[in-house]
Amino acid sequence: MSDRRIGVYICHCGGNISDYVDVERVREAVQGEPCVVVAKTAMFTCSDATQQEMVQDIKEQNLDGLVVASCSPKLHLFTFRNVARRAGLNPYQYTQVNVREQCSWTHTDDKEGATIKAIRLIRAGIARTCLTEPLEPIIIDTVPQVLVVGGGIAGLRAAIGLADIGIAVFLVEKSPAVGGWINRLGKMYPHGKNGGQLIAKLVDEVKKRQNITLFTNAELVEKSGNIGNFNVKIRVSGQGNKKDNITANVGSIIIATGFETYQPKEGEFGYGIDGVINLPEFKELLDRCDGIPTRNGKEIKDIVYIYCVGSRQQPDLENPNLYCSRYCCNAAVHSSILAVEKDPKSHQYHLFKDMRTYGKYESLYGQSRETGSTYLRFGEDAPPAVEKCSDGKIKVSVKDLLTFGEEVEIKADVVVLVTGMVPRKNDELVDVLKLPVGRDRFFNEIHPKLRPVETVVDGVFICAACQGPKNSSESVASALSAVTQSASILKKGYVELEPLMASVNPELCHWCDVCVKTCPYSAIEKGEDQGKEVARINKTGCKGCGGCVPICPRDAIDLKGYTDAQIKSMIDGFLKETF
Repeated sequence: MSDRRIGVYICHCGGNISDYVDVERVREAVQGEPCVVVAKTAMFTCSDATQQEMVQDIKEQNLDGLVVASCSPKLHLFTFRNVARRAGLNPYQYTQVNVREQCSWTHTDDKEGATIKAIRLIRAGIARTCLTEPLEPIIIDTVPQVLVVGGGIAGLRAAIGLADIGIAVFLVEKSPAVGGWINRLGKMYPHGKNGGQLIAKLVDEVKKRQNITLFTNAELVEKSGNIGNFNVKIRVSGQGNKKDNITANVGSIIIATGFETYQPKEGEFGYGIDGVINLPEFKELLDRCDGIPTRNGKEIKDIVYIYCVGSRQQPDLENPNLYCSRYCCNAAVHSSILAVEKDPKSHQYHLFKDMRTYGKYESLYGQSRETGSTYLRFGEDAPPAVEKCSDGKIKVSVKDLLTFGEEVEIKADVVVLVTGMVPRKNDELVDVLKLPVGRDRFFNEIHPKLRPVETVVDGVFICAACQGPKNSSESVASALSAVTQSASILKKGYVELEPLMASVNPELCHWCDVCVKTCPYSAIEKGEDQGKEVARINKTGCKGCGGCVPICPRDAIDLKGYTDAQIKSMIDGFLKETF
């Protein structure tokens, strides 16, 4: 350990770190640590200039270990691994210490405490790096085929995009027909195209491509293997109760299962009263009417929209949807424009908490106001009240904040609850693919900006509204991003897997199968070593989660890159006195 030569670089992060951590004091504290031969600070360690300085130091100082104290590894793990690689240093002999999220941003009110914590964390990182060994990624060949789950606009577009670059596609749709929500829509914003016609064109394009195989009434029921080489089973329902199982070999999987619309509870903003309907129902009503919109044979003249139904809910509710659904303000405003086109004499009132027609869709809001819609704002603590009148109308009462809390009563023919998106129930798919689910119950990506369609399950990508509320154009853009990520893996012909995985010491292992029951990825199986039954790690299936390590009663399993010795040395380094 004493003959190691390690370089430590501490980032100011443009003040994000140095405003709350005494960076120079941290450098002075760690420069005397065993094995440290270079200790420097930099305004931005991720900048090209500092990266080049690191490469130069590694070569000139013969460094065999690198520690960068900066931001989360989610942001720049691969950046600094590439720095090490360019300098001829094994990238797995690099450690990133997170002193931004874990120190400066966490302890903005305690600079002394943040500084001491940073010193301890970096000492732990140095201790781990002293015990690192060169590791090499596992290289496997990839299968140039993709499974796309979900046949809405995003899934269809993803399948076409993959087919056009020479990758075969298995497209699986659970419903009897493809198209999803878009297939039910007429005129859409902002382009004015018909949703059903858009889907029909995409289906025609799918039929033209021989390398797309479409299954309807089908679902994914099994998956094994790893990125680049998955074995999947698709269950297809036929006539009666007949079900056929089809197996396929694919290199990656794209999930585009879409969303559900929020279903109001009985009595929520008057839901259940005749004439109180949700936004999708109102949009369908508008689409099927050629002239003045009617409902139950009566013309609709007075319309009230109540926004944020099922979105931005109060946290004291059971399983509240705290998020904003984004698309619904645009969709409701667009519906009001369509309603005026069908009946210029209609009266429309929009009751909102906040109007969020974001970006280029702001013009819809302006157009709606110009065509006669009236907008009233209500507070969180005073939502609109809805009740049925004796004359058949619906009375909506609200305190308008824009007129300093004036009580307003509106008689309406129809009350439209502007409902948001909610996650589709996909429990079986989650179990099969081990998909990560966020606090909002949508599928969770690794990073919303840097890795927006990737999941922690290598080779499984998510896109469109299954990962959060999106409109159709955003969903298509997300789907094409997933296409790009899949193609970057499969067109290359091989993929490199992380070597940070479990390993078994056959001399200690006596095969009790406890580790098999613990592994969530089914990456451990029974094997033999010199005639003795032992646990064997499937290198392509192991994700390096480490769950099997502490459960082994004989300490026969270790985790490469985070061995017991490394973890213990990190604890010792963290507990070392800072003065």
